[in-house]
Amino acid sequence: METGLITSKTFLDHVTGLNHVEAPERVTSILEQLKLTNLLDSLTEIQPGTPSRLIPELVHVPEYVDRVEESCINGHPYIDTSDNPICKNSYEVALLATSAVTIGVDWIFSGKINNAMAIVRPPGHHAEKERAMGFCLFNNVSIAARYAQKEHGAEKVLIIDFDVHHGNGTQHIFEEDSTVLYVSLHRYPFYPGTGNKDETGRGRGLGMTINYPLDANTGDDNYLDIVNHSLSDKVLKFQPDFIILSSGFDAHEMDPLGGMNVTTQGFGTMTEIFVNLAEECCGGRLLSVLEGGYNLKALAESVEIHLRKLSGIIT
Repeated sequence: METGLITSKTFLDHVTGLNHVEAPERVTSILEQLKLTNLLDSLTEIQPGTPSRLIPELVHVPEYVDRVEESCINGHPYIDTSDNPICKNSYEVALLATSAVTIGVDWIFSGKINNAMAIVRPPGHHAEKERAMGFCLFNNVSIAARYAQKEHGAEKVLIIDFDVHHGNGTQHIFEEDSTVLYVSLHRYPFYPGTGNKDETGRGRGLGMTINYPLDANTGDDNYLDIVNHSLSDKVLKFQPDFIILSSGFDAHEMDPLGGMNVTTQGFGTMTEIFVNLAEECCGGRLLSVLEGGYNLKALAESVEIHLRKLSGIIT
């Protein structure tokens, strides 16, 4: 399998402040791990596409995109709430993240690669149509889904979110949409407070949101039981044309925020299942997008095994 890796040194330029967990070192630790293990040489490195504000406007209102740009230019320390720190570069970096996921979609649908991972920051799944939230400025996975539909004719898109925090922004963006199935496994009750089982979508999108709220300290066995059975059954019934992963690794047992017990191997096994689902449903077309994960060692090793399972390069 040919696997793409989309990233850029520019993602280090989003500076969040001293001792903030969503730090540039998250990207550098991953890349150092991939170099150390020689995995980087086996991946197809792809540069993000040309940034354009039209890309975030696929899911965000133009006024919000304006507000992000102006807040950064004017040197505001954060946008909307204090959990969204920004610097003068943050708008351009977040814009580049959206172009990274869309170039990944282009390469996958062109057949140049089977799948890809976008190692980007800031993360995106908490970002709502009109506001920032939880470290997130633009909703990268939602943008990738809409772009795949608009530019490549993907009629049905599946988003699987395994970040420890529920992806409120992604859920809300698609909650009335019958063409995008959003599935989330997350700790609950927990930040951001959404993601209970009874949140299943609205209107035409009723039934297109599937939440798996999990207790604190949940580990591999429970995650894999859900992914192997209930989740897989629902995916096979939906038969997506494209699968996107909101890949947060903060459910790792070493993560300082998550309070869960998933192991590095557990993330690898989940990834293997997702790859098999993509092969069965949509010719292997799968894009993984980095979300959370705040213990640098756990994050780097989890992303490594994630990429090994995506690429089929085990040793």
